[in-house]
Amino acid sequence: MLNKKIAMIGMGKMGGMLASSLLKKGVVNSDQLCGTTRQEASAIKSQNEYGIRVMTDNVKAAEESDVIILAVKPQSMALVLEYLKPVIRKDHLVISLAAATETKFIEDHLPEGIPVIRSMPNLPCLIGQGMTVLCPGKHVEKEHIDLATSIFTAVGRVDVIDRDDLMDAVTAVSGSGPAYGYIIIESLAEGGVKVGLPRSLATTLAAQTILGAAAMVLETGQHPAQLKDMVTTPAGTTVDGIMALEEGGVRVALIKAVESATLKGKELSGESQSK
Repeated sequence: MLNKKIAMIGMGKMGGMLASSLLKKGVVNSDQLCGTTRQEASAIKSQNEYGIRVMTDNVKAAEESDVIILAVKPQSMALVLEYLKPVIRKDHLVISLAAATETKFIEDHLPEGIPVIRSMPNLPCLIGQGMTVLCPGKHVEKEHIDLATSIFTAVGRVDVIDRDDLMDAVTAVSGSGPAYGYIIIESLAEGGVKVGLPRSLATTLAAQTILGAAAMVLETGQHPAQLKDMVTTPAGTTVDGIMALEEGGVRVALIKAVESATLKGKELSGESQSK
């Protein structure tokens, strides 16, 4: 259990998910965690749902905490930081969940010397199977990285990169990636239905198969191509299926999806920093 008090500024989907996971995994207890929402009604609803103190005062929440997690929309970030700036202390750790918002932007809106970490968690964090990448700002020490890692391990795997310019690519792969995965699962299931399988069974087969394949990549450390070859026997069914995928351009389409999402992220990042 962490010996820190955490303020979740924004109890929306991602903020609520992280708060819930921190409590369920015993990373903090309910007295160490508070949250904020914009409206009193939503604060009461969140307080009842998560069993923690939820208020509408961001400043008060920040003052009483050691770690401030900014779970707000990118377009709201500058205004939120403006209100928080007077109460931010050197011993605070500020963690941002906002996409397209560079650490430097946050640092520039806070007092000098404040440690800031940019994070990119993805949707499967909602069930504790997520992927989060952390990018430390210029005032972050190892102890801050360790603390942030302890927080996000509650919702899945964690990795760290030290180049903010790569975070748009991270967003394109792991942030947007679940949507690509759902399309693949949906398509596999539709294929199963086309050849006679009941839809519910086809969906289960597709989802569990992709889950298992992903787990093998992570647990074995082998290149996906090596694992693919283990399934692809000479003159078997799989090689014909792979040929159909290649003819359909699936590989190139997925690469282009990541590239397009990365470019869009850079575009949004530029817009958000100019405001």
